[in-house]
Amino acid sequence: MTPADRRLLRQLIIAVLIKFIVLTALWWLFVRDASVTVDAERIADRITATTSTQGAGK
Repeated sequence: MTPADRRLLRQLIIAVLIKFIVLTALWWLFVRDASVTVDAERIADRITATTSTQGAGK
């Protein structure tokens, strides 16, 4: 492995670590406490709802 390869590998590892830290911090700040309530009745209505067919009559 040449010195240039080692330097490139080190830079790539540092870049990936920084991105991982930033993504983890963003998740921790904004997504961690978010939750979605699931209501079985609403889901059933959504699944059985008819969809419109725009442009089908042309």
